[in-house]
Amino acid sequence: MSETVISVEHLSKRYQLGVIGTGTFKDDAKVWFAKLRGKPNPLAKIGEEDYGNRDGDILWALRDVDFTVPKGEALGIIGRNGAGKSTLLKILARVTTPTLGHVHVRGRIASLLEVGTGFHPELTGRENIFLNGAIMGMTRAEVTRKLDEIIDFSGVERFIDTPVKRYSSGMYVRLAFAVAAYLEPEILIVDEVLAVGDAEFQKKCLGKMGDVAHEGRTVLFVSHNMNAIEQLCSRCILLKAGQIEEISDNVRGVINNYYSNSFEVNSQGLWTNQENQYVDPNFYPLSFSLVNENNEVINSSVRNDSLISVQITAKIELVDPSLTIGYAIYTEDGELLYWSYQTDADENQWTKIRPGIWRFQSNLPKRMLNEGEYRLELIASLHFRKWLLEPLHSVPTINLSIRGGLSDSALWIIKRPGLLAPVITWETEEILDNEK
Repeated sequence: MSETVISVEHLSKRYQLGVIGTGTFKDDAKVWFAKLRGKPNPLAKIGEEDYGNRDGDILWALRDVDFTVPKGEALGIIGRNGAGKSTLLKILARVTTPTLGHVHVRGRIASLLEVGTGFHPELTGRENIFLNGAIMGMTRAEVTRKLDEIIDFSGVERFIDTPVKRYSSGMYVRLAFAVAAYLEPEILIVDEVLAVGDAEFQKKCLGKMGDVAHEGRTVLFVSHNMNAIEQLCSRCILLKAGQIEEISDNVRGVINNYYSNSFEVNSQGLWTNQENQYVDPNFYPLSFSLVNENNEVINSSVRNDSLISVQITAKIELVDPSLTIGYAIYTEDGELLYWSYQTDADENQWTKIRPGIWRFQSNLPKRMLNEGEYRLELIASLHFRKWLLEPLHSVPTINLSIRGGLSDSALWIIKRPGLLAPVITWETEEILDNEK
């Protein structure tokens, strides 16, 4: 049985909301004496009391969290913003203390929780490397042995003797991650801060964290990049409102649970802007729907060889030639398949837009999608200048459910492997002996 390096028992963290204190000793004393006698706050405005719920101004960032982490495990921690992920990591890294519960950690920890963690802005990159090593209990000789590898991995060798206060956020993260990973901690804690780096560096970081885990060290990784979580982690925790919603070594299953709870999706194939949520003179959406060949809204599963059209109706008051309107389509795992805009065609085929109400319609490619559930998002922008409806930012969504009928071939009566299931044209001919 693997040695346990992190044990979390009934962990809770409470924060006080709003302003603490009234600003004067006299008023503070009134509030304190009222609370001592179980009386309501004498300075509260009418309607501010929580009807007996004295937790009305209290936020539980974490509440009764329990789990253990064995040595050498890569544990992913996911959840929506405000779920308590960063608070949990800060407690594990001893940046803050819990309100209730206990945390037992065995081993040296290196943490990367935010840009510049553990760096002194007036010191150079080189000096900060040695400072971080000293904080972790390493000797100067131990840090010196790792110095060249750290500098090479970070890619900031030209600026290593420059004060880090002059570094960009990307350079900060590069150096901070290199220090955290190469100073050989038993436990490496990494928050979403890696999103600051470019794609190439993120790939290097994921590879290095994988190496750290394979070397028998422990990794705790918080990210909104579900592909990275699935690639790196052997187990995953889903946090919701400060509590553990699910913890499992079925990482894909936990991710699916996260996506199913993260998006408020209309179960029908129609969205209408009844509450006037999105108001913009360039693009005021009225409806977003999936329709069949009879122009009827699709409310149930359809075959992937059916005619499925995406319809968007909108009012346009202010005409801008850069207006692009379309949709994004995602798998049930949240993986983006593609974007499509009404400007995908040649410019000479674009319809000249005038003020008024317009309908935009596009057919989904037949037989392209595999069996499964899909989510479509309405997107719109003034190309390269301004988002009107930005993907993954609470924009209108609809659902599409694809079922069997993937092929005319009797050999494919079950779901094909893969994301897509196109029927590709093949040619078969016999080659005569004299042509061989």
